[in-house]
Amino acid sequence: HLSSSSATNCSFSGPLHSSHLFLLQGPREEIIYLPCIYRNTGILKPDYLATVDVNPKSPTYCQVIHRLPMPNLRDELHHSGWNACSSCFDDASKKRNFLILPSLVSSRIYVVDVGTNPRAPKIYKMVEPIELYWKCGLANPHTSHCLGSGQIMISCMGDPSGNAKGGFVLLDGETFEVISNWEHQGEAAPFGYDFWYQPRHNVMISTEWGAPKALVNGFNPAHVQEGLYGSALNIWDWTTHKKLQRLDLGEEGAIPLEVRFLHEPSAAEGYVGCALNSTVFRFYKTAEGDWAAEKVISIPSKKVEGWMLPEMPGLITDILISLDDRYLYFSNWLHGDIRQYDITDRRNPRLVGQVFLGGSIVRDGPIKVLEDPENQEQPRPCIIKGKRIAGSPQMLQLSLDGRRLYTTTSLYSGWDKQFYPDMIREGSVMMQINVDTVDGGLALNEDFLVDFGKEPDGPVLAHELRYPGGDCTSDIWL
Repeated sequence: HLSSSSATNCSFSGPLHSSHLFLLQGPREEIIYLPCIYRNTGILKPDYLATVDVNPKSPTYCQVIHRLPMPNLRDELHHSGWNACSSCFDDASKKRNFLILPSLVSSRIYVVDVGTNPRAPKIYKMVEPIELYWKCGLANPHTSHCLGSGQIMISCMGDPSGNAKGGFVLLDGETFEVISNWEHQGEAAPFGYDFWYQPRHNVMISTEWGAPKALVNGFNPAHVQEGLYGSALNIWDWTTHKKLQRLDLGEEGAIPLEVRFLHEPSAAEGYVGCALNSTVFRFYKTAEGDWAAEKVISIPSKKVEGWMLPEMPGLITDILISLDDRYLYFSNWLHGDIRQYDITDRRNPRLVGQVFLGGSIVRDGPIKVLEDPENQEQPRPCIIKGKRIAGSPQMLQLSLDGRRLYTTTSLYSGWDKQFYPDMIREGSVMMQINVDTVDGGLALNEDFLVDFGKEPDGPVLAHELRYPGGDCTSDIWL
């Protein structure tokens, strides 16, 4: 939910935006919050929330200016959300001043005060795991969105024993106490991960990763055949909380992760990135009033030698839509590229930009591409300011005006360790890509680098990117 930086309310903690097009005109980003993870790195230190200065006019540009350590070890901070966003625009009492930080592995939820001093956040409250276990029968919280009601809703991936369970936790938006499940008893989806809602169409759509205890230490392809990973979109009635449909995307749509409606609140369609076979599906409301999905993008696997399997998928992980609903971006975490598509024709996305920033198939690495249906050369290694980038672009965040795309390289510590052990040793990075918003096109900014390999307690894994005033992956408009 985004708020508008009006003349009467333009504080960092304030903005809730009346429309996605209003936010498009918002101020340039000056700081970015990123969770930084030490779990699986061999460094016994707590995860922390980093505040990074991205204002080119600042003396601390491209530097971590504040670190807020969590009071526990091995939480696995992952994604974040807000106590209030644009969905609360009509409520003058609501301010975007608390960041919600769920821990994917420990199941702890931190509430961080970013309103008092946006450049130096502090912990306001902790929700202990047993609150989720005992009140909701859930664990492994992932995505948080604020609701127009003032409550906060968090999707979960598992039950307290590590089995797959796609349910939702409701928090009170003032006290941050766990209230209850959002879904009806016994109606959780088989798997959980991300979700997005659109009240104008009375719908919420949730996605599926896998069973927490299957994926926690790495990816085993056999677990897919054993049914431990999901492949469906779950369609829910937003008003009654009833599950309406389970849209199975089949093998091509295995492991559907980030789900994004178009930002225009009247639009009854959006896109989901499916990791395993690197496809993007468009979901849409049919003339009959139910929901359907069609594959609109497919990234072919490359035949390789020197890797764990004979074919390497792109592994689409993060996906986002520009605020004007014109461009779709996603990262191929194994291949190492970010792609930009013009989605003006919603059913026929058109590739207009691509940039390689590391990945598994760099030409001087151990993996050789034998056959590539796209006939692309193996990319050169990505070197910025003398540092060779370990890992591959993963999480994405777009500037409000659409001209700058930020990316970090860590997916999840257990998978980082498996696929990019160099990144565990050297730390992740944050990069910036210049975007041509007129004709499409991506170009690395070679003067921008935040190197998380040089952190005071040792190399760390930085993950999701969040602006204090809301962005195109945090806010939902009503």
